[in-house]
Amino acid sequence: MARLPSSIWPKLLTAGLAGIFAGIIARWIGMPLPWMLGPMIGCGAIALAGVPVLAPTGLRQVVIPVIGVMLGSGFHPELLDHIGSWAGTLLLLPAFLAVAAAASYAFYRFVGGYDPVNAFFCAAPGGLNEMIILGGEAGGDETRIALAHSLRVFLVISIIATSYALALDIRAARGPDTWVAVTDLSLLDTAILLATGGLGVLAGKRLHLPAPMLFGPMILSAAAHMAEIVTVPPPSLLVTAAQITIGTILGCRFAGVSPASMGRDLLLGLGATIVLLCVTIVFAAFLGPLTGTPLAQGVLAFSPGGLTEMSLLALSMDQDIAYVSTMHVIRIVLVLFGMPLIFRAIGGRLIDGSRKSKD
Repeated sequence: MARLPSSIWPKLLTAGLAGIFAGIIARWIGMPLPWMLGPMIGCGAIALAGVPVLAPTGLRQVVIPVIGVMLGSGFHPELLDHIGSWAGTLLLLPAFLAVAAAASYAFYRFVGGYDPVNAFFCAAPGGLNEMIILGGEAGGDETRIALAHSLRVFLVISIIATSYALALDIRAARGPDTWVAVTDLSLLDTAILLATGGLGVLAGKRLHLPAPMLFGPMILSAAAHMAEIVTVPPPSLLVTAAQITIGTILGCRFAGVSPASMGRDLLLGLGATIVLLCVTIVFAAFLGPLTGTPLAQGVLAFSPGGLTEMSLLALSMDQDIAYVSTMHVIRIVLVLFGMPLIFRAIGGRLIDGSRKSKD
């Protein structure tokens, strides 16, 4: 294993300490999902302020499977009785993505003045890494696209968590009373959970699942919990450490971004996120009369945040984790397959139309 340069360690240490400290403060003031939102906001703030930080991205491959196993523990046999009620959401999801992407594109193109390539790939409601790569290959500005998607995930999580707590009084349901100590697990429980994590990652990659390091362990953990082979989640200390790591990584995405130089892009990212959330609320509202799905749950299912983060938020808010995570997996698949196909079909016309309007 290659040794990290000595100059990197202070940045990693600063990010780690900031994430832990921000998580503790967030927990103390009662912030929803404190161990992820606290580090995300804290590290994002100091990164934008110019403090040298570096995201511990190497730890993602360790903590993401932990989250997957934990999310799988939210499944139980009774969920099978509710799967039929998901059909309405599945039918609305493609329409939601089309309207959300079109609205976001129009905002970036006509309000922000972005060129068609940047507007198109900034507008995608998902697929951060893939949209950066595809946008760069199409001639877009990778930094601008990365900033747009980072802001989308950051703001969606922050706005929804805060709104649920303040407007709907829906707060984190998993507090000290549900703390799972390491000693609460038997050796067999530990072995099963480790197996669902390790084998889940391998299976996820082999089957080319979306977000394989999360979804693979989640599927195996869900199967084990639904079959009641195991009935306990991973230890809370491990889950807390994983959430702090994820929040720290999200916050550190803003390292090197100067508010002065990127101020306009930051404001446009905020505006585009608000547009996306407005579309989300409208479509989630349709679910009530169609399927009886509560507005709070429908918003979580449609919100274009990250799969890991929105699933964690659903679990924390005591919403239907199976329903929310399934919709986000399908959203990601549709975006990853649909957006490149759509760009191939209409990208040339969008670019030609832009050139003609300039002439």
